[in-house]
Amino acid sequence: MSNNYRGGTGTGTGTGGLLKVFVVLLLNIVGTDLVLVDAGISVPLNGLMLHYYANKTTCKRAEYLVKLEVGKLWNIDRSITPALLRLLYSDCLVTGCDASILLDGKRSEKAAPQNSGLRGFYVLDRIKEVLEEECPGIVSCADILQLATKEAVALAGAPKYPVFTGRRDGMKSNVSSVDLPPPSISWNKALAYFQLKGLDVLDLGTLLGAHTTGVTHCRYILDRLYNFNNTGRSDPSMDPTLLKQLRKSCPQAPKPGATQDPVVFLNPATGKNYSFTNSYYQRVLQNKAVLGIDQEFLSSKDGFRIANEFANGFEDLRRSFALAISRMGSLGVLTGEKGEIRRSCRCTNDDNPTLKGLK
Repeated sequence: MSNNYRGGTGTGTGTGGLLKVFVVLLLNIVGTDLVLVDAGISVPLNGLMLHYYANKTTCKRAEYLVKLEVGKLWNIDRSITPALLRLLYSDCLVTGCDASILLDGKRSEKAAPQNSGLRGFYVLDRIKEVLEEECPGIVSCADILQLATKEAVALAGAPKYPVFTGRRDGMKSNVSSVDLPPPSISWNKALAYFQLKGLDVLDLGTLLGAHTTGVTHCRYILDRLYNFNNTGRSDPSMDPTLLKQLRKSCPQAPKPGATQDPVVFLNPATGKNYSFTNSYYQRVLQNKAVLGIDQEFLSSKDGFRIANEFANGFEDLRRSFALAISRMGSLGVLTGEKGEIRRSCRCTNDDNPTLKGLK
């Protein structure tokens, strides 16, 4: 196993037995680092802390209220889990976890082609409304997004990982800053992108596991179905049965009156249940991945070993996911006097018409 694979010298668990990714969150706070004892690696806290609102503010019930509202909304619509996961990814991997993805505007990050189809904003609007009634001007939208995602993925079956809080909100959102890679990107290019952001191969392999739930638009897979690498043929690595199913759902030329860009489940094994399982990795090993980047797992030794370990060890996946999403959640955070605490997640305080009358 290559040396750049974090945890690659372990003995492994599960029937794969190749890796040991026991990243049990045994938390020791040393300086500014969150040390995960079993993994021998750390997550930079960047000024964040556990239970910031309960310990450092008058908004003691902030985390409880987020949990309460997410629970209500999830019971109505389980698809908020993949929606929030995608929002979190789209926020943190651009300018950092500053809630800039939530700002409205014709030239905001929302307008980028890579962010087409983003949803779940109403969840954050509702939570923000409740928190502003309870304790106005205290809880950031950046923290709300982190806390709400944690609760939603836990309800879907993922680990309930600790979220360090104390983020403040960014005041800019520009479409030109969005550099998110396309779903058909190669494994090596995806890894290079993640490394540029301060993440590594295990983070990439683990966070792709979020594709165990949710949907994708057909336009993102038409190349695999009909014109792979401009060959005029389908991706030869795709399972023939899956290819047939996807072509039925995603015709090359939709009939008049039909949905022009329908959606398909990223993981048909979970489908409308929107549950978090390791079946995604099992399907990757069976050449049944829907997105090109997902099937790219098998193009590298590290990717294959990650997929094999998680396909055979759900607990390893759960623990590694807790670490990877925490590492992503620490990227580019604003704390202290930087940024602001928005009163609305959709606009900065200077642009908030409700606040202008109070100045």
